[in-house]
Amino acid sequence: MSKFFKRTKILATVGPATNSPEIIEEMIMAGVNGCRLNCSHGSGEERDQQIKWIREAAKKKGRSVAILQDLQGPKIRLGMLKDNRLDLHKGDELTLESDTRFEHDGGFVVPVQFNLAEKCRVGEPLSMFDGKVKAVIREIVSDTAIKIEILNDGFIMSKKGINLPDTDFGGDILTEKDLADIEYGASQDYDYVSLSFVQSASDIEKLKQILLSYGSTAKVIAKIETKKAIASDENLEEIVKVSDGIMVARGDMAVEAGAEVVPIIQRKLIALCRIYGKLAIVATQMMSSMVDNPEPTRAEVSDVATAVIQGADVVMLSDETANGSYPVETVKEMKKVILYTQNNSPVAGIHKYETGESVIYDALSEATARLAEKIEADVIICQTATGATATKMASERPNVPIVSVTSNQRVANQLALIYANSAFVRPYSEHFGMDLVKELKKSGYLKTKEGKKDLLAVIVSGDKNRYGTDTVMVRKI
Repeated sequence: MSKFFKRTKILATVGPATNSPEIIEEMIMAGVNGCRLNCSHGSGEERDQQIKWIREAAKKKGRSVAILQDLQGPKIRLGMLKDNRLDLHKGDELTLESDTRFEHDGGFVVPVQFNLAEKCRVGEPLSMFDGKVKAVIREIVSDTAIKIEILNDGFIMSKKGINLPDTDFGGDILTEKDLADIEYGASQDYDYVSLSFVQSASDIEKLKQILLSYGSTAKVIAKIETKKAIASDENLEEIVKVSDGIMVARGDMAVEAGAEVVPIIQRKLIALCRIYGKLAIVATQMMSSMVDNPEPTRAEVSDVATAVIQGADVVMLSDETANGSYPVETVKEMKKVILYTQNNSPVAGIHKYETGESVIYDALSEATARLAEKIEADVIICQTATGATATKMASERPNVPIVSVTSNQRVANQLALIYANSAFVRPYSEHFGMDLVKELKKSGYLKTKEGKKDLLAVIVSGDKNRYGTDTVMVRKI
């Protein structure tokens, strides 16, 4: 079974190309474990419909599927340009005006959807259109406008993004739109909320408090994409520790901090997530050529394989499934790469150095994972109320599938993105882990090794009336 059980999960963005119940169902059947709904695009009505479609498709498949709400954050964009484009040359001076009454007339005063005059300083770098046009801030012209000098030939288009890697937003990264989206999302069936342009641990703590005030049980993902977030190893580690998971948002990170830093930061973040038992998502351009082509490039295959070898929980598809011509085919290709890589290049171990109470759970998880591998168990079964036991077990990156059983649907949905986990919801009983093994064996979901009659399972459990997980059992079924 382990050869066909995908340990690194797939998170797919839902967009215009996949905005139908049929395609969403096809993607889930093809191997998608979670769906990302991007708050930068679409309406609340569309989200309501998409959430319904995802849940119906998951129920039809008999699996748990995670839904992630991706907040836009202070994504600064140009406004509408006359004829949708403006050509620029090195040495040109351009004024960025945030007054909403201003309309572009084709000249060198252009609208921007954020008041940069309140945040920027003279001399700070600025880039536009995914870094294609670079500039430097020369003057704060007024309360609503700044003047920049263009440093290279190029062009800009309507609604394209602006990056300011050295600008300090002072912790003010939740916009009015984000706050409205959070309030709406708290009433919807979201399992995760991802925060864009995180700069420090306090950004995550603020979002957690807001979600708590709305009674939301969604977990928080920190998107790592700013120069400030990666300024020091200490800051990066603090962000990981307070988050429920991280997303290596490689697109904006490359523009803000330089493309050369991305592979190193990716490796560091995955390692930190494994140390602290947090979800690690690798995102952006993983199979971007498949937006237009039916097959990935060799470089893209290598990129996905590298994330698997490093031990990422999740690899994410953005434009490939949101706007691409081959969304289902992309999922299938990504799954092929994951399976071949995991079956031919085991994830390396990692030294953990946590202290205190968590050391008990680390030791229990490590011992269970090694036991399962040593006796060549068919499956590890985790009985879990909150998902903590299954998440800790996954951080050991065992080469054995983990089947988690919980009485909480939200927990099962969240575990759908955790490494090697397949989560099921069943009413709590003292032996619901054992009962699930028997059920899954009878259905054919769990299979014995060739020539074997019994299924060998390692079951991790605890009494919900006692403190924590405390029992490991080996059972032939």
